[in-house]
Amino acid sequence: MTSAVVDVKGPLRKMPVEPGSPVHYRMKVGETLVPLNDLIGRDIQIDFDGEIRCIHCDRLTKKSFNQGFCYPCFRKLAACDSCIVSPEKCHYHEGTCREPEWGETHCMVPHVVYLANSSGLKVGITRKSQVPTRWIDQGAIAAIPMLEVATRQLSGLVEVICKDYVADRTNWRAMLKGDVPPLDLVEERARMLETIEASLDRLRDEHGQEAIRPVSDDTTDLAYPVEVWPTRIRTHNLDKTPSVAGRLEGIKGQYLILDSGVINIRKFTAYSVRLQVFGEKPQTSDLFSN
Repeated sequence: MTSAVVDVKGPLRKMPVEPGSPVHYRMKVGETLVPLNDLIGRDIQIDFDGEIRCIHCDRLTKKSFNQGFCYPCFRKLAACDSCIVSPEKCHYHEGTCREPEWGETHCMVPHVVYLANSSGLKVGITRKSQVPTRWIDQGAIAAIPMLEVATRQLSGLVEVICKDYVADRTNWRAMLKGDVPPLDLVEERARMLETIEASLDRLRDEHGQEAIRPVSDDTTDLAYPVEVWPTRIRTHNLDKTPSVAGRLEGIKGQYLILDSGVINIRKFTAYSVRLQVFGEKPQTSDLFSN
């Protein structure tokens, strides 16, 4: 293989995204942000050097917990508590939050309950400030807000109600194949709100009428920079195969789509890697940004 025209080292982080047509991706390796959209069609190589450092305390760890934490941080940080996965179990109001200040800024703030089409219809929740980043990270081709609620716990309680009627998870393999049928999310939102109306009224009686408000925003459609959709999904795992190489054919969600398989970059947060890109020397001077 020819010499690399991009060669950077450092710990991986979740790929920053910017809405656009298509979505714009950058790969964060250490302090370097490598714009990825212009690199589609290039050969790339990712080599894991065996070092993992906690994204909170920088401690060396043999295993990453909850996408980038060492075990002690996983046990003590609010960001790693079980209520993050199951927000309806939030215990901030009981005075037992691991980090009350963190809870105030991340949980006791407005959240959005939404419907998305990622591998089919699903319900999800996110902080209001994370729209549309959350939808992009899940690889949704379209999403629509359904309700705005006062807290993370309340969003979880609404999501639990919705899960009786619609999935709350993405089939990531189907999402990556790029053949997700379109849906009328405005119609699906109206149908869902009608279906759960009585349950929402009970929550409003308990938490206040203004704590749950319907949202009338339009559907957000999302497109991704993909040149070739995979027909069969093969996955790369840096724990098992520390060197991954292939032609970059697209990016969707937090996945790089290579001709040799797909890799979930977010899964390997905190892994120290070397990223190399091969091909002609980039013409733009802003290939790297910090």
